[in-house]
Formats: sequence, structure tokens, C-alpha cells
Amino acid sequence: MRKRILERYSRTDDGKVIIDIAAGRIADLYHDFDKHAPYMKKELDEELVDYICDSVREIGREEFLIQVSLAEAVDDSAVSRVETSLHNYFLYLRELEGRELRRLTRASLLLFVVGTAILTASVIVNSRPLVRGSVLGSVIGQGLTIAAWVALWEALSLHLMNRIPHLRLIRMYERIARADVRFREVPRDGEV
Repeated sequence: MRKRILERYSRTDDGKVIIDIAAGRIADLYHDFDKHAPYMKKELDEELVDYICDSVREIGREEFLIQVSLAEAVDDSAVSRVETSLHNYFLYLRELEGRELRRLTRASLLLFVVGTAILTASVIVNSRPLVRGSVLGSVIGQGLTIAAWVALWEALSLHLMNRIPHLRLIRMYERIARADVRFREVPRDGEV
């Protein structure tokens, strides 16, 4: 299956997969809402980012480069600005994912501390002879035990299960940010 997916992509002479982006002009690569910002500070078009990310997911661990096929000629300074903006934008996305991962880690740690404190309180409450003999005491003791295990389970879930997708995104954004970018001019429809 992977081989058939990879057949959809062209390759360079040295075997790198080419992720080809076709655009009429450089401005088509960016969001319209920040028209007056310099290219290095503009946000990339959301569909473009999704396309690049989906392509990188498809090709897996294969080496790749990003090829921007434009219908207009561009000078070296424009090429340099676009390369820098692609690099910076994916580093920015990596930073956002890193922040989210740190937030999840803090939440996980907080839930672990709270769960441990509730579990300690549960052990203390459940060890009292007065609590064992009363219905209300038993309900409170069992409630504390359940609350402690829920908090500890959520801490474990946040740390182990939710961490992996964020780490994958961080690695993918780093790969894209490091990727070579090349440009080529393609004739407009009808031109030779």
C-alpha cells in the first residue's frame, strides 16, 4: 500500500520525494487577511499547510523536498523570503505544539498531585473505625477513593496517551521546517 502511495509523487535524482505546490503567484501561498505584512511574517494559507502536512504523513520517513511551481518568474530575493517564511511558519507551529505539550504536562502533574492527595485522605478516612461503622462515613471514604483513582487515571492518560500525538506533530513540523525548498516556473495554460 505504501509503495502505491509513494508512486503518486515524483522524485529527485537523489531519490527525495517531491511535494509539489502549484500556485499562480507567490501571494497565493499566504492568507489574504495580512496582505500588507512582509512575506516572512505572513501566515501561510491554511489549505497549503494542510496539504504539506498530509503529504508528509503519507510519505512517512522518506526524505523529501518542497517544490513550489509558480506561473510567474520570481527573483532570488523573493525565493529567499518565501523559503524563510516557510521555515519560520513551521517552526512557529512547532512552538505552538510545544506549548500545548507543556500545558498538558503541567495539567497531568497537577492531577497526579491532587489524585495522590485525595488517595492519601481516602486511606486515612477509610482506616478510621468510626468511618467503617457508619453509612455516611463509608460513602465518603468510597467517594474519596473513586475520586482519587479518577484523578490519577486522568493524569496517566494525559501524560501517556495525549503526549504521543503532540510529539509526532512537533517532529513533523521540524522535518518540514528543515526541508529544502526549490522553485520552478511553469508556463500558464495555453503558453508554450
